Amino acid sequence: MFATARSENRAVLLPYLTAGIPNPRDSVELFVAMSDAGADGFEVGIPYADPLMDGPIIMEAGEQALASGVTVDVALDIASQVASRTGKPVVMMTYVNPVLRMGVGTFFDKVNNAGACGVILADLPVDEAAPFLAEAVQRGMGLALFAAPTTDAARLEAVVAADPAFVYAIAEVGVTGEREKASANVEGLASRIRDRSDVPIVFGVGISTPDHAAKAAKVGDGVIVGTAIVRRVLEADTTRAATAELSKAVKELAAAVRRPST
Repeated sequence: MFATARSENRAVLLPYLTAGIPNPRDSVELFVAMSDAGADGFEVGIPYADPLMDGPIIMEAGEQALASGVTVDVALDIASQVASRTGKPVVMMTYVNPVLRMGVGTFFDKVNNAGACGVILADLPVDEAAPFLAEAVQRGMGLALFAAPTTDAARLEAVVAADPAFVYAIAEVGVTGEREKASANVEGLASRIRDRSDVPIVFGVGISTPDHAAKAAKVGDGVIVGTAIVRRVLEADTTRAATAELSKAVKELAAAVRRPST
């Protein structure tokens, strides 16, 4: 995916959506619509009751999904359908506790069997990542690790030395959510990572508009947009309306991550 995007002088677009919204039956259709609109792959969120990294919109989506009966296994079934119907990479996003409760090996087996190619654990520090990385590598899967504008040099060295599938570069410090202005951190953070490694850099957190995405795409290999996508689903009156909103938003974002020809 990253190699294809580089050859086309663009970054990849990975929309985030919580599995099971607006309901478990229709959730897959929203991913298919985003695929048709130009998404390169997806971050599929497993709803969790204590999402430390997430702001109120994604928290609300998680609560709605949990209330409708979305468990880890239901989320993985949705992800499996998304991978099968779109043929595009699916990365599962969750937190460490559900993985530990299930068993790290069992969790990665289930993710692998669902057809997903990677995992994001939002509260996994690099210091504790080794067992999770080992399970991912054993199955030919990827694990992302985080870097923020506040990450110091020694810790950034540890992140890239762990050889993650990509560095999830946090554009704005704080929980997920929409921001009015484009991040002033992306260029500096990308430069610091590039000085140490050629690992793909995917920017997320606070990227809300095509303008934000375009600025991140100039220096990064990928862009994740979450809250702005989830909000459209929560605000839509029907699944059809949500599908139309996501199609429009993703088309605009997909155009934005294409870099100008030089």
